[in-house]
Amino acid sequence: MENFYTINNLWMLVCTMMIFVMHLGFAALEAGFTQSKNTINILFKNLLVPVVGIMSFTYVGYNLMYPGEEFSGQWFGYSGWGHEGVNEEHIYDRKFPFWALISFKAMFAATAATIVSGSVAERIHFRSFMIFSILFVTFCYPVVGMWLWGGGYLSTMETPFYDFSGASIVHSVGGWGALAGTIMLGPRICKFENGKSNQIEGHSMALATTGIFLLWFGWFGFNAGSVFSAEPLDVSLVVLNTAIGGSAGAAGSWLFTWIFIKTHYLPAFISGILGALVSTTAGANLFLPHEAGITGFVSGFLVVFTIQFFNKVKIDDPVSAIPSHLVCGIWGTLAVGLMGDLAGWNQFLSQLFAILVIGAFSFTFSMVFFYLLKVTIGLRVSEKVEIEGLDIEEHGMKAYR
Repeated sequence: MENFYTINNLWMLVCTMMIFVMHLGFAALEAGFTQSKNTINILFKNLLVPVVGIMSFTYVGYNLMYPGEEFSGQWFGYSGWGHEGVNEEHIYDRKFPFWALISFKAMFAATAATIVSGSVAERIHFRSFMIFSILFVTFCYPVVGMWLWGGGYLSTMETPFYDFSGASIVHSVGGWGALAGTIMLGPRICKFENGKSNQIEGHSMALATTGIFLLWFGWFGFNAGSVFSAEPLDVSLVVLNTAIGGSAGAAGSWLFTWIFIKTHYLPAFISGILGALVSTTAGANLFLPHEAGITGFVSGFLVVFTIQFFNKVKIDDPVSAIPSHLVCGIWGTLAVGLMGDLAGWNQFLSQLFAILVIGAFSFTFSMVFFYLLKVTIGLRVSEKVEIEGLDIEEHGMKAYR
């Protein structure tokens, strides 16, 4: 038993460090998908987010997400400042130490805000993004997480909501925040002109490709760590489903990009992989490999389709984070009711209800605080700064010489 406890702890810490590497992946992908004049801004934001996420979740967020049994079935709870009163032997049936859980979940918290970073890129004030990220990671994400993982209402319904590793709890929460930010900011200059959507190419597909490899690597820890033990069969299935899902998403986006725009378009291929990885997180431990493949393949199509859709409705998302994280997060969550061990009509309705509740809260929270920032300290940089690039004005330096 003691050896198993030690092995579980080691596995959880390895997965935690793999998730931390995902932030380098997000930084590289977002920098590659955007213009070179904003590279420092992108890198700074992606370095800021884990700093904020780790600190805020450790000191505040954990106690909001895991408030204790007295708040079971409720929508909100708070166990108080600090962790002195926690009996770590009761954490996940004594499978690993309490401190490992905080470390692991803190990485999840940081990921939610990273999703917003890419969608609002190239036009948001750094200070405004910083304030929003602190609020979003400290309050919005942990409250939603409590509804399922902390014993809140969604976990106690007659047919409990199921989200294994956060397709909705992490990724769609970040996606709703990203959607609110893009709406409040409006599109970049020259993105939509004369009824057309102009392609603003990213400056480095090498960086973006490096980013998706790092993200895929980190996702094995993101999903397999959510087993919360080193149990061989469960961990192996989750890792395989993560690999199959991402691969099928790549195939789906490749096929449908060729159908829609008649070219082998690398950014869509990358986004298809990312969207498929998101969709696998909801049921990675429930699906058989062929079901994970179906989920991923559909995600590849959804990414291509929704990129085109958002261009038509003039929502400017420079890194396609909304299609990848919000749309595919919703699809993956619904897939739990369609395939796998829990498939059934009641489960599907439970999944749909949770999506609506999570979306309403996360989107409203984000819109309110983006609006407050807009009317107080300002949300969007000036036209001059946007044209010249945020790096010089906001950070006083260039990424490249």
